Amino acid sequence: MRPTPEAPLRAKVPANVERKDRVLFGLSGHQLAIVTVTGLLIYTAWTALAALVHPLVFAVAALPVAGVGFILAVGRRDGLSLDTWIWAAVRHRRSPHRLVPATEPIIPAPSWVATTTGPGDRLPLPAPLRLPATAITGDGLIDLGGEGTTALVSASTVAFGLRTPGEQNALVAGFARWLQSLDAPTQILVRAQPVDLTALAWRIGEQAPSLPHPALEAAARSHAEFLVALAAERELLRRQVTVAVRSPRGAGHSMHRAAEAVRALSACEVTARVLDPAGTTAVLAGCLNPAAGTTSPGWGPSPFPDPHDHPEV
Repeated sequence: MRPTPEAPLRAKVPANVERKDRVLFGLSGHQLAIVTVTGLLIYTAWTALAALVHPLVFAVAALPVAGVGFILAVGRRDGLSLDTWIWAAVRHRRSPHRLVPATEPIIPAPSWVATTTGPGDRLPLPAPLRLPATAITGDGLIDLGGEGTTALVSASTVAFGLRTPGEQNALVAGFARWLQSLDAPTQILVRAQPVDLTALAWRIGEQAPSLPHPALEAAARSHAEFLVALAAERELLRRQVTVAVRSPRGAGHSMHRAAEAVRALSACEVTARVLDPAGTTAVLAGCLNPAAGTTSPGWGPSPFPDPHDHPEV
């Protein structure tokens, strides 16, 4: 039964949307490879030891090996297959944990520099921080080297809750069409950042005396005082929505996919634009240092000058 145009649109998203295709016996190709390799190892060992070891003894010894292979194949943790998770844990354990921005290998400290906190407890030296991005092109694309390029699209938000059910259905349908058209990796990043009203409030307060009418000046000062009180009483946040589209086919295809995303999002009443080099740099800098530029100085009772303190007023 199709819903009426005014009925809220409901869509079920399966929890296993990213599950790999099953190949045989309910196992994916990756899982089947682990089970097959484990079986071949056990068979090879039995072929070599059949004349020396009793079958029952060999079965008891091979049972833990088969169990480990089966657990590696079907086990999962944190959304990853268990073998992938273990391999990532090993790489994390063996990799340096202190990374600093550097383009060249860091010169090891001389032997006379104290790098220990106690007997046998040596502090690891920092290592260069390697980012997947190598450069930002003249078109604003992020160069990922062998992985292709990524274009960033800045998108606005939509007051979804203020729309009628029919309008909500249209927005959801338009967004669904865009999602179904994706044929390459795409990321939607939504960040909440503190809003600093300092500059805006001071600018209004400074320009208030230049207004042509005293009533306008009073209204401007009142609005500036409201912004001061609002910043002091509440934590103001703004949402930044960025869509990253990546393509390994080259810069031209990345720009084409970004333009397609802008057109598709415009059908959902979302204002979007492809970021230029300056915008891309600002987004990456904000992601690497989210706290930069978000602090505000403490507010006093009234930071705006009184017009009576100025002889020219």
